[in-house]
Amino acid sequence: MDFLRDPIAFFTQWLQTTLLGWGLAEPAAQVVGFAIGAFMAATGAMLFVTVLIWAERKLIGRIQDRYGPNRVGPFGIFQSIADLVKIFIKEHIDPVGMDWLPFNLAPVLSVAAVLTMWVAIPFAVTIYGVDFNVGLLYLVAVGGLGELAIIMAGWGSNNKYALLGAFRAVGMFISYEVPMVITLLIPVMLTGSLSMNEIVRQQEVWYIVVSPLAALIFFITQVAEVGRSPFDLTEAESELVSGFNVEYSGLKFGMFYVADFLHAFTISLLFSALFLGGWRGPGAAEIPILGFIYFAIKSSLVYFLVILMRGSLPRFRVDHMMDFNWKLLTPISLVLVILTALALKLMAGLSLWVQIPVLLVLNGLVFVLAQQMITGFFRRRRPREVGDRSRPVARYSPPQSDAGSQG
Repeated sequence: MDFLRDPIAFFTQWLQTTLLGWGLAEPAAQVVGFAIGAFMAATGAMLFVTVLIWAERKLIGRIQDRYGPNRVGPFGIFQSIADLVKIFIKEHIDPVGMDWLPFNLAPVLSVAAVLTMWVAIPFAVTIYGVDFNVGLLYLVAVGGLGELAIIMAGWGSNNKYALLGAFRAVGMFISYEVPMVITLLIPVMLTGSLSMNEIVRQQEVWYIVVSPLAALIFFITQVAEVGRSPFDLTEAESELVSGFNVEYSGLKFGMFYVADFLHAFTISLLFSALFLGGWRGPGAAEIPILGFIYFAIKSSLVYFLVILMRGSLPRFRVDHMMDFNWKLLTPISLVLVILTALALKLMAGLSLWVQIPVLLVLNGLVFVLAQQMITGFFRRRRPREVGDRSRPVARYSPPQSDAGSQG
């Protein structure tokens, strides 16, 4: 029964007892147990990517009126495995003049940056890697390693298109991290802790209900952090050939590919934990495996929204993308955090059900203000001749031939 209710705790206890039975000291048994757990989690995440790739290709195919993978296996379910075999046996090509260390280290670092984020994510009440008291700060710091991998790939490739793609990617990621970190202050203020486990535990009411505008800004900035459409300027084929990974082939390119899909699902996990209550649900505290199922369902729904955006939205222009961040998202997030902090300070000691309506009204006011800012901005940029309806409109009249005029 313990195995059915909490298989991870059951396996951990069994492994610890087995290692101690082999004569290992308790500290050594803990180190070996942590190493085995980390290996199994990393391997499971890497294998899970094959399912993510198949699901995303099938869904985008349906969105764009295509079939998607449908040849290898039933419903094309083994297509990802065939691609994995192909990537493993393809030749590794090193460009002339490349910097060996950053060129070869970048793919490994890109995958490691995503896998290390899973350490602080609570999948259930007892299923998590480490309960950091600064878990949210850890996630922000580790996420920066992916940006380091991109700049290393562009610099080490000895290719101007790769370098330009890396500069553009890092510029976008650093810019969109500003409103992302600002909006993360709202769950921290509501909880009073930086621990991811504590943030999930205290969400009696989902934070997307308490501050929907903060959840929306965080979701947009996370999609931009991944570089998914409409923020996929790092892979603008018409401008940069393929972006920062243009010189990579074989398994090295495959590692960037794995990191992209795994990072897309990781942001869904983060959004679910921060704004959708994570593993919380009926009976989740008593039956951890049930909480894991709740968390998986919530994260899958968020991931479906990420896929829907990728399959339906066009790519932003680079200047529009930066204007959207610095002129809209960053000011709105700053105003929202300041108003939320003031409201929580003034309502200290009141029940949560009194605070929620006030915070919702503040979110609505900030949203209306942002809408007015956007409307005024585009009206100022609109050419005068388009907005001035009093001017006569020139109409085109086709030239008449001589024969037609005589007739």
